Amino acid sequence: MRAVVCIPARDEAERLPRLLRSLAAQTGLSEALRVVVLANSCTDGTPDIVRRLEDEGALRPLALRLVEVELVGAEAHVGTARRMALEAGADWLAEDGVDGALLTTDADAWAPPDWVATNLAALDQADVVGGRLVIDADTEIEPALADLHARIERYWSAVRALEDILDPPAHDPAPRHGDHTAASLAVRASLYRAVGGLPAIPCGEDNALVARLTRAGARLRHCPRVRIHVSDRRQGRVTGGMATEMARRAEAVRAGGAYELPEAGLWHGLVARRAALRQAWRQGEAARRRACRLLGLDEADIAAIEAEPCPNDIAFVERTHARLEARAAPARFVPLDVAIADLEALARGLRAAA
Repeated sequence: MRAVVCIPARDEAERLPRLLRSLAAQTGLSEALRVVVLANSCTDGTPDIVRRLEDEGALRPLALRLVEVELVGAEAHVGTARRMALEAGADWLAEDGVDGALLTTDADAWAPPDWVATNLAALDQADVVGGRLVIDADTEIEPALADLHARIERYWSAVRALEDILDPPAHDPAPRHGDHTAASLAVRASLYRAVGGLPAIPCGEDNALVARLTRAGARLRHCPRVRIHVSDRRQGRVTGGMATEMARRAEAVRAGGAYELPEAGLWHGLVARRAALRQAWRQGEAARRRACRLLGLDEADIAAIEAEPCPNDIAFVERTHARLEARAAPARFVPLDVAIADLEALARGLRAAA
């Protein structure tokens, strides 16, 4: 399958070369890897650095397109830049009259040599693939922060354990991770275009795209072999992104305060609800409508869910879940260690009952 890697970059002269060199070192590909760099309103010479690397021959294994833009006003954000990069990649594939894979990552990340090949292999059995984020520290991580990273991963592993007990995803079997961010996403170009592309919003454009895809019935795979190294820098380009989370963790360690995440009961209820909706899907239209009404949805909600035919249980569950989430009360957050203990105890109880 032909692939295009689409990268938005703003003032990344220091870090982008590492990513491009890692892409030039990709293995297991039958042709030159296509790469689009969307240089957005750069003031540090990022485009010049890319051109210099090309002139030096460092990027010879790549087919590279450098696009320079100046985004201003309400459009001056990463959502617009990433959409433009992905659209340029889709156009590149369309020029050859072929479908292919659109991959996107961040300019401050770097890819293992098999990143593209493992994404393409995972897409053989899926429609969209999220890559596992590996935190790549610029300096040695202090023990307390490393411990916090590990405990957060333990929390999310416990959430996935609940899924495996109550609602195991056939298209995304264990072992799997839980990451599907812009640092590593792969999607078929035809599907990307079919859902209207990536929403050009200032923050969370990756989650918004995944939501569009899954509500259309896309099979989202969290393949454990797909990994991407991400920066642990604490000052990023947007509020609410990876840098914001890294700063939050560092502050929790520095101040000695509690790092909090949603309580176990939230996930138990959510996963059980999704399992019930999936079962209703299998039982037919009457059962689906009955399940929606039992969850408090009215005829207008049901009509919105059915506005376009649901091609599979994924679309039905995701669309219904979105209607319910829009009116749900805010999640209750608890200290991380409390949440982990409750999640793991809940899983033990569910396994024993089964």
